[in-house]
Amino acid sequence: MATKQEVLTNTLNPEAVKVLRNTYTLLSITLLFSAIMCGVAMAVNAPFMGLWMLIPYIGCLWMVEKNKNRSAGLFWVFALTGWMGFTLGPMISFYLASSGSQIILTALGGTALIFFACSSYVLVTKKELSFMSGFLMTGLIIAFIAAIANVFLQIQGLALALSCIFLLISSGIIMWQTSAIIHGGERNYISATVTLYVMLYNIFTSLLHLLSAARD
Repeated sequence: MATKQEVLTNTLNPEAVKVLRNTYTLLSITLLFSAIMCGVAMAVNAPFMGLWMLIPYIGCLWMVEKNKNRSAGLFWVFALTGWMGFTLGPMISFYLASSGSQIILTALGGTALIFFACSSYVLVTKKELSFMSGFLMTGLIIAFIAAIANVFLQIQGLALALSCIFLLISSGIIMWQTSAIIHGGERNYISATVTLYVMLYNIFTSLLHLLSAARD
């Protein structure tokens, strides 16, 4: 665990550096794999999954957690991120047809900017953000339940509000997860990668929704 002196002298524990390096390497590879699977979904004209996408998602997430300390965990990381990339295919096809490529590129750029801004802030300031755990996780669960409910309610205003909430909470979790790594609260790069990937997915889809609404 990083000591107070290390934080004050702006140095990182070698163990934290190792976890960060492994996490960012795996995250980069899974993002590439996810993009490939998104392209596959677009090529085969895959339909919208709706709530059915949650069954494989929850199953893969559970298997990642179960195997995170074994090499099998890597297989389930790619199964999870590949599936999530595949589910993006129909969404990307829809926005390409309705709004063109500019909105997608803007959402991608915004996602990258948010990720680097949040990560860099924590890495530079060495903020200890463990106190945010309860608030962020509670907020994420409530937003998730509300999003599922709105699939049936179809309230446009609530959908926009939830996109803003997911955007804010996901950004906060990126900061929290980065802080956990550098302060010793997270030493498993598989868990860290999955957390960051899911938050990037949330940010990207939220930006797509918000940018589309603003355009309309």
